[in-house]
Amino acid sequence: MMKDIFQGLIEANTIFKNKEVLRPSYVPEVLPHRERQIKELASILAPALRGETPSNVFIYGKTGTGKTAVAKFMGKQLMEKGKQLGVETNFVYINCEIVDTQYRVLQNVANHFINIWEERVPFTGWPTDEVYRKLVESIESTKGVAVIVLDEVDKLKGDEVLYNLSRLNYDLDKARISIIGISNDLKFTEFLDPRVKSSLGQENMVFPPYSADELCDILGERAKKAFREDVIENNVISLCAALAAQEHGDARRALDLLRVSAEIAERMGEERVVEKHVRMAENKIEMDRVKEIVKTLPIQSKLVLMAAIIGDETYGSLNTGELFNIYRDLCRMKGINILTQRRVADLISELDMLGIINARVVSKGRYGRTREIEISTPLKIKELLTRDEAMPDVSNYKPPMQSKLL
Repeated sequence: MMKDIFQGLIEANTIFKNKEVLRPSYVPEVLPHRERQIKELASILAPALRGETPSNVFIYGKTGTGKTAVAKFMGKQLMEKGKQLGVETNFVYINCEIVDTQYRVLQNVANHFINIWEERVPFTGWPTDEVYRKLVESIESTKGVAVIVLDEVDKLKGDEVLYNLSRLNYDLDKARISIIGISNDLKFTEFLDPRVKSSLGQENMVFPPYSADELCDILGERAKKAFREDVIENNVISLCAALAAQEHGDARRALDLLRVSAEIAERMGEERVVEKHVRMAENKIEMDRVKEIVKTLPIQSKLVLMAAIIGDETYGSLNTGELFNIYRDLCRMKGINILTQRRVADLISELDMLGIINARVVSKGRYGRTREIEISTPLKIKELLTRDEAMPDVSNYKPPMQSKLL
């Protein structure tokens, strides 16, 4: 019986025709509502097809506004047109959230141009100047134009890599490079070294968030390729689009909602995706997000969050002073250094910004102002925190009596 555990699952009818179409990594042949940005980027990159150096460009916009999709789409178009015209063009994509040091970026770009039978730059071990020399040599051998995309460019550690890449053209004779930087942070370049800003000399593009109607069009196009016919109820796509539009017009969130809704329906053995599946998917995605945030919090933030949950469970309504008293007890139980009340207030603000807690300022008349703290999904968050070995055992903990002076 256990040997055939997957057999029934494989043979079962599936809602999906091609699930990969709903992944953020998928680059469609058509990008609805990004025609203006595509034309603008095409005009910037067009000199590459004449063997000239395109301008560097920085693309800004919130998460899920199509920045990466447009950049990859244009890279594909550039390569295809280059082949048609007999012009050597290359496109290199680097995700700086993963490849975030100068050595690793230079290594990845250099190895893109090195044939598999040649000596490649190792993962570590070479002096940086030697890696740079190999990079210049490998790009020069192409005698063409290369476009280097640095996605999540604000995650790079230090300005040196941008400076070196921006100065590459001074060391190249037969080849040329252009840099496309992608960032969610509109103020990213303001904090760069003046030398780097001067060397980059970039153009800027800003991608606006999608509206609910635009997200509907995007989901509709993807749904045609992703699902079998008549498996999506009419209002499902519009609901996913509306929910995502509330989150700053995030197309990734809309796609995730649609995909997870269909996965839930499939696991429940249902043949159609309906509104209840979208609601279930919304809760699941939100909880997954909260789990990821809570797991990666520093220990002091976790203690503040646990204190907030205990206080919420005990008092129902919790203020900053009561939270601090519980936090202080938890630190003593685990032998952890106790932060000042001001620093704990800062941590509360950070948790509020992350959306894990809701801290609103209320007036208490002659007693001044305080913050009332509420927790979203406290039971599930508490369960996550109690599994953490770094946290104290609170199973027998009783918080101090609630202050009468609220």
